[in-house]
Amino acid sequence: MQISRRKALLLFSVVVLAWGLNWPVVKQLVTEIPPIWSAALRCATGAAAVLIIQCATGNFIIPKRQDIYIVLVIGIINMAVGPALMALGLQFIPAGRSAVLAYTTPLWVAPGAWFFLREKQPPRRILGIIVGICGVVVMCNPLAMDFRDGNVVLGHALLLLNALTWAVAILCIRAHVWFSTPFQLLFWQTCLSSVLLIALALAVEGAPAFTPSLSIILLLAYCGIPATAVAYWAMTVINASLPATITSLGVLAAPVVGILSSIVFLGERADQPMIIATAMIIGGIAIGAVPEKKTAPSGP
Repeated sequence: MQISRRKALLLFSVVVLAWGLNWPVVKQLVTEIPPIWSAALRCATGAAAVLIIQCATGNFIIPKRQDIYIVLVIGIINMAVGPALMALGLQFIPAGRSAVLAYTTPLWVAPGAWFFLREKQPPRRILGIIVGICGVVVMCNPLAMDFRDGNVVLGHALLLLNALTWAVAILCIRAHVWFSTPFQLLFWQTCLSSVLLIALALAVEGAPAFTPSLSIILLLAYCGIPATAVAYWAMTVINASLPATITSLGVLAAPVVGILSSIVFLGERADQPMIIATAMIIGGIAIGAVPEKKTAPSGP
């Protein structure tokens, strides 16, 4: 499904806003629900919302045998392990800072693509990786974070591991030969992750000990509907309507939205090292995302 460029850009801005706002929402959610239960309920809410949208748009399918592998990989690594790491890390790290660490994924995809997929990395991308990793170093240097606080160190490690799970999933997606569209498989991936996270929550945190409230319901609804189901459906339309360079660069606005919304809604502060590190990380990813200019062939 393709739409006009103007409508695609408008839809893309809504998706970026939804993903950016999701960070303070999840941060608030883990203060009311144990972290693994929060991840499990977010995935379950998302699965239900995706199922409704798929049925309404004619995208509900039974996965083909050839796609079972990618359902398992994304469902386990990307949508079960990733959200659990995100929720656990958000217990100790401000939402804005967490958003930036999570969006370091492209920095780990490029070397992985070179090593595992034998993809050539142009000089511009290598420069972007170096700049971005330097930004991570700035954010995690002893002057910017308290290494004496084990929880702070653990939180940063968990958020970086979350970014690595996304990188692993992206590499698997690149290597996979698709027989169905990513959106058509999304329900089965979120359903699998929900089952795994509920089992993990029961094993680690025990039976739910929290009391459902209006705020919890609204937070879960936001995570499941606009930030998951609607956003993933919209990205399938956007990717079909806009060049990859625009989407890969435009999504960098999400951590900026995450930082600003965390300041507005949660009262967080962005200090100088945080601002510098964010600019370096986002700048590095942007440098790597811009395609190399093709030189005109020489000769007559």
